[in-house]
Amino acid sequence: MTPICIAEKPNGTKPPFRIYRTTKQRTKSLPLHAHDEGQLTFAASGLVQIHTDDGVWLVPPQLAAWVPAGAHHRLETMTDAELWMVRWDPVAVRAWNVQTSLDRAFALRVTPLLRSLLEEAVAIDPTSTKAELVVRLMLYELTAMPEAPTFLPLPLSPLGRRVADIVIADHRNQMDLGQIASRAATSIRTVSRLFPTETGLTFKAWRQRARIVRTMERLARGDAPARIAREAGFASTAAFSCAFRQVTAMTPTTFLGATVEFS
Repeated sequence: MTPICIAEKPNGTKPPFRIYRTTKQRTKSLPLHAHDEGQLTFAASGLVQIHTDDGVWLVPPQLAAWVPAGAHHRLETMTDAELWMVRWDPVAVRAWNVQTSLDRAFALRVTPLLRSLLEEAVAIDPTSTKAELVVRLMLYELTAMPEAPTFLPLPLSPLGRRVADIVIADHRNQMDLGQIASRAATSIRTVSRLFPTETGLTFKAWRQRARIVRTMERLARGDAPARIAREAGFASTAAFSCAFRQVTAMTPTTFLGATVEFS
């Protein structure tokens, strides 16, 4: 991945930020890694998934993801995608006096202003005064969504991760809670207590979100909603649409339209 911002300023100094514009093919991933800078990732087209210790963010074009300096993360490309990324030196973030807390990973909605700033950042001379003003203003648009619908928080404990893996592998949603608990060598009561503590969601709500997040990937890849509903174990397309709306506050059709809006 080659940065756009590689030149020095006329006075010989390097800007305290870097701007990247790159394309990634479907199924191409970046391994677990960390940066010395904070990073904003935006998919101008396509769909990517970012994994951190806290959970998984699915990032369609109406959202972006912030990963703070030093946080380990992994990027997975779900469809062919064009990625725009900006990295800021932590010293610059502090010097520019951003009021929003940027010390944890989060998803954010791409506002019209943020979209315009990103478009400008990848188009202009990165060593110019204007570029610095653009990326500085961009920091003020990085506002976390308190309940990002495409975020799947992951349990912290080995037991919780084991239960989560079992649920995620149950693509057709065929196992009941008793079967899941038995396979994880624990009890229904333990699972019911563990998920609110470690994820902030009840087990039922977490499982439904995991189910919907999986369908988002398939929607973005162009699979028909009726087929997705059937293979995800929903009784009908209408039942799938209802569950999708409960988790994301939008229908599958609306989500798909937002995903391709900027393509």
